[in-house]
Amino acid sequence: MQQLLPLEPGCTYHIYNRGINGTTLFSEPHHYQLFLEQFAYYTEPGIDTYAYCLLNNHFHLVIRVKEESELDLNRWKKERGWSKVSDASTLLGHCFNSYCQRFNKLTNRTGSLFEKPFHRELVDEDRYLSQLIYYVHANPGKHQFTADFRTYPYSSYGSILSEKPTLLRRQYILDWFGGKQSFIAFHTDMETASEYPTSSNERSSVCHN
Repeated sequence: MQQLLPLEPGCTYHIYNRGINGTTLFSEPHHYQLFLEQFAYYTEPGIDTYAYCLLNNHFHLVIRVKEESELDLNRWKKERGWSKVSDASTLLGHCFNSYCQRFNKLTNRTGSLFEKPFHRELVDEDRYLSQLIYYVHANPGKHQFTADFRTYPYSSYGSILSEKPTLLRRQYILDWFGGKQSFIAFHTDMETASEYPTSSNERSSVCHN
């Protein structure tokens, strides 16, 4: 059995998965919102979210695991009664399991919903992070869910450009690209060039902080 890549504090990862045997993950519009609510609840204490995209039978997330010094243990003990913040893999597992239970109840189904284990790749180069965020946002167009990925409602592209409250690290991402206009221009340039990021297996493994 292949050893799983650990999710290390201070490192950034591409997390992705699909429904078991291609099962639909989101059969109604409110299911997308339910997933995002569960994701926010379970991951906010220990994970920063840079980007996401939810599609009919799979999803993509770009996350950074918080370091121990960034964990607000007092807040989560007071607000949720948590005695500790679990490791990132456990937090994500809780999120996926919770969504599965709720989805099954809403759709009268039983059994597993997601493939296990969920897939993860280390984001190990600055250029790769930029390309990956574009790839995640462009995914709906690639799979022909929409003619223009910018208008797809279940990705973080619009949220990053919005002024509405969000748990995304919006300002970090905008600063990373050099501001809103540069963020938009990068996506346009990548779309024009039809570029996609290469696998992390082809690059050296170093953490992106």
